[in-house]
Amino acid sequence: MEEKIMTEGEEKKSLSFVEQFVKEDLEAGKNGGRIQTRFPPEPNGYIHIGHAKAICMDFGVAEKFGGICNLRFDDTNPTKENTEYVENIMSDIKWLGFHWENVYYASDYFGKLWDFAVWLIKKGLAYVDEQTSEQIAEQKGTPTQAGRPSPFRDRPIEENLRLFEQMNTPEAVEGSMVLRAKLDMANPNMHFRDPIIYRIIHIPHHRTGTQWHCYPMYDFAHGQSDYFEGVTHSICTLEFVPHRPLYDKFVDLLREYMAEQTDRAADFNPDILKNYDGTRQIEFNRLNLTYTVMSKRKLKALVDEQLVCGWDDPRMPTVCGMRRRGYSAQSIRNFIDSIGYTKFDALNDYALLEAAVRDDLNKKACRVSAVLDPVKLVITNYPEDKFEQMQAVNNPENEADGTHAITFGRELWIERSDFMEVAEKKFQRLAPGKEVRLKNAYIIKCDEQHPCDKDAQGNITTIYATYDPETRSGLPGADRKIKGKTLHWLCCQHAVPAEVRLYDRLFSVENPGADERDFRELLNPDSLKVLTNCYVEEYLKEKKAGDFLQFQRIGYFTPDLDSTPDRLVFNKTVGLKS
Repeated sequence: MEEKIMTEGEEKKSLSFVEQFVKEDLEAGKNGGRIQTRFPPEPNGYIHIGHAKAICMDFGVAEKFGGICNLRFDDTNPTKENTEYVENIMSDIKWLGFHWENVYYASDYFGKLWDFAVWLIKKGLAYVDEQTSEQIAEQKGTPTQAGRPSPFRDRPIEENLRLFEQMNTPEAVEGSMVLRAKLDMANPNMHFRDPIIYRIIHIPHHRTGTQWHCYPMYDFAHGQSDYFEGVTHSICTLEFVPHRPLYDKFVDLLREYMAEQTDRAADFNPDILKNYDGTRQIEFNRLNLTYTVMSKRKLKALVDEQLVCGWDDPRMPTVCGMRRRGYSAQSIRNFIDSIGYTKFDALNDYALLEAAVRDDLNKKACRVSAVLDPVKLVITNYPEDKFEQMQAVNNPENEADGTHAITFGRELWIERSDFMEVAEKKFQRLAPGKEVRLKNAYIIKCDEQHPCDKDAQGNITTIYATYDPETRSGLPGADRKIKGKTLHWLCCQHAVPAEVRLYDRLFSVENPGADERDFRELLNPDSLKVLTNCYVEEYLKEKKAGDFLQFQRIGYFTPDLDSTPDRLVFNKTVGLKS
């Protein structure tokens, strides 16, 4: 086959604007032709599909251009972080199909950052402020009005050094002091108005324990960590656009500091920094979905207040929640690729994600029979003691997936909605005198004189029909044309009881993040429906969490983590149609 050579214009169009920037830097020979990205989550919760978009870009850019991507945990706030989150973030990244080169932590650099902060104090570029957080916020002014300097802004350097050391002692009172960078209280960028760079926290850190009592702020640790590691491209979301000048300012000061540390040059990755031109920050739009929220604070509240069943609740937008629901990693990646990366925030329709899931699972899912609202069907002319093994195709999209056996007998379960005693004109399923095909089995005809039995409340308990023995699937008679549809079924004696969990949107409004009401008031009371009177094939006893299934004519499902061979539980992933 002749290989199609892409023109320059076509290649440009196939690259996202982020990738185009990276390509231009490579062509310009920046950073010695080296590409190094990083994914820097804070371990204060489980990652969600919004983080997955960043993961796809951070790791994807490195893969596409022959570079590396590191995983770095931004663990600068011990009040919210723990090892559980670290472990699950790593697990979710692996499940998505990505691999990091190295694992780093912001806490790896606490000593270097502290020394850098001391240097800033000595240079008159940082000071200890003893005002309250409310006073500091009020003095910062507004975007159109300059801030006022702190009364502690010009305190002597020696006093600042002494107080800063005091901040890192067990006796220091949380909130009593902060270290601020001395920048520009009149700068129109509010982030430059003497930002706080250290605060006192006494909660033990998940890695360093009680070694530190004073921790750097994100804006102070982030850029410096990138520089220490030699990150060439800091790819982040649009809310960091106003932070970029401060990021660059601190890195410039760090360069100046490092240039003076001639006796400590070996501490700062000399091999990487030798050909290092610095980090280019590129911002892209966040991923927002209808009928959900991406705020980690709100998601944590849902978990802590038991409004959902944990971070991996299948209604949650977390990666582990989607995994438990039965979404494939490839479907999530396909969805992210389809919506692309831009400079404009948008609200994406959840249906687009479901379409990507449906499209991928159609290629992967094993087709099986399940009856969620069962009613008994008796084939009156079929022998009572006879059972047949029918062969069901596992996946018509992939012949290599083979077949499995399903048992047929006289008494069957079918869906209650597949029978109508008084049929509407367009009803093509089972009704008195009407014929339908039972999938992989026979054509049957509902008894016209005595179609069904009912209980005292008028509910149908049993349906009666006869079968045509010449119409078994695979025989010549199977080609006989009928008007009725093909129904799925289960043999009563060989069906296995199961619990099935049906999921709907977690929130009842399209954009809960923009609604002024408390987000708890917006939860959909019908987001979970549990069916306990369902039946599935015996074959499903072999299936495990993470297996992809299609319950024929119903939708895509997967065994839940709660499922055992003695108590089968299935989650509905997505319907067959939007």
